[in-house]
Amino acid sequence: MPRTQISCPRCRMPMSAEIQQLFDMNTDPQAKQKLLNGEANVIQCQGCGFQGLYPTPIVYHDPEKGLLLTYFPSELGVSINEQEKMVGPLIKRVVNDLPMEKRKAYLFQAQSMLTYQTMMEKILEGDGVTKDMLDAQQKKLQLIQRLLSTPNADSRKEIIQQEEALIDETFFGLLNRLVEATVAQGDKQSAQQLALFQQELLQETKVGKEIQEKMKSSQRAMEDLQATAKSGLTREKLLDLFIDAPDEIYTNTLIGMVRSGIDYEFFQLLAQKIESTTDPEKKVKLSNLRDFLVEVTKQMDAQIQEERIKARETLIKILSEANIEVGLEKFGNELNDHFVEAVKEGLDQARKAADLEKIAKLGQLNSMIEEASKPPAEIQFVEALLQAPDADSIRSLLNEKPEVLNDEFVQLLAGLINQTEQQGNQQALVTKLKEVHKVTTKALMAKNLKTQG
Repeated sequence: MPRTQISCPRCRMPMSAEIQQLFDMNTDPQAKQKLLNGEANVIQCQGCGFQGLYPTPIVYHDPEKGLLLTYFPSELGVSINEQEKMVGPLIKRVVNDLPMEKRKAYLFQAQSMLTYQTMMEKILEGDGVTKDMLDAQQKKLQLIQRLLSTPNADSRKEIIQQEEALIDETFFGLLNRLVEATVAQGDKQSAQQLALFQQELLQETKVGKEIQEKMKSSQRAMEDLQATAKSGLTREKLLDLFIDAPDEIYTNTLIGMVRSGIDYEFFQLLAQKIESTTDPEKKVKLSNLRDFLVEVTKQMDAQIQEERIKARETLIKILSEANIEVGLEKFGNELNDHFVEAVKEGLDQARKAADLEKIAKLGQLNSMIEEASKPPAEIQFVEALLQAPDADSIRSLLNEKPEVLNDEFVQLLAGLINQTEQQGNQQALVTKLKEVHKVTTKALMAKNLKTQG
């Protein structure tokens, strides 16, 4: 985006900045994200140090939601007639960029937003996010910040007890997203602190304990499936696992792992089991299981199909851009778990059609995906250390990479030990991680003493 000459709102010093007034989802799929992320029109004055949102008229358009919003900062002190003159050309661009068949009545009834916050809330409301939901999320964020800024464990426990009503599953979901965001930003120390703090909340709160129980049930399902698979997994054995499932979490975990095995023959076996059962209670239980599996697999297949279609559509949009980097920047927020599959399918089709241009683009995209999928260098090194047969081998690997040996790496190992212990039933991995942690800690102490000496 070209830079615009503006004046600092505080000291009036001339400066240049990227100022955007039109946010049109029709022409820019990233428009909503730019506003909601707080990335747009934020300036910093080198003269007085002012940092914040630059006051400028804004027009927001989302044709899918039928939204056309205008916002005019009150601090500009411009009359309503002048406001209409300033936003008029922006609205005209919105209309001109739409095909005739998509021009609807809402385009001639732009909604004026009195404040920037009101505009944000209106945009989110279109996605089903109400003001009450936003207020609740804000309270949860404030609680997270309050807990993180409380170093004393007893004081944190007291706060948790006082505010436990706020700590629900959405709270843990928010915490997870914060962990992912800090990892993406490369802030490993904050990510580790958040992860350890998350473990504390899992142990100290009612919802946390319930989540852990669900995790245990899911873990048990995976272990039972792995144990059964060792002697050869058949549809009969799989059916027995479903029949003996202790709860819905266990059942859903199995479905997610063996969807391909729940086929016509599987349901035939289940039908035979129902017909041959004379116990009325067991017959009802088996019939309910069949109905449940039919409904869940039907929903799962429909969702998978929808996601695959979206992945192919996103791939087409990315390939239609001048280059892959521009395409990913524009449509990266639309990627889903089936995008990699769509890329591979597209590459196969391009090779069959001998479409050299598409082969080159898809090959580049595939290489970028493979590179992005690699675990961080520190995790790769941890994996190498776990493969080392003894302490001497671990020390040898550490000596080869002295730049990795620091406090952050030791904290990373401690965090991995804590997470693995919480998952349970991985004692061998915990033992090995503790050995690596012990050797690494000693090596770091020796390194620090050598540096001081």
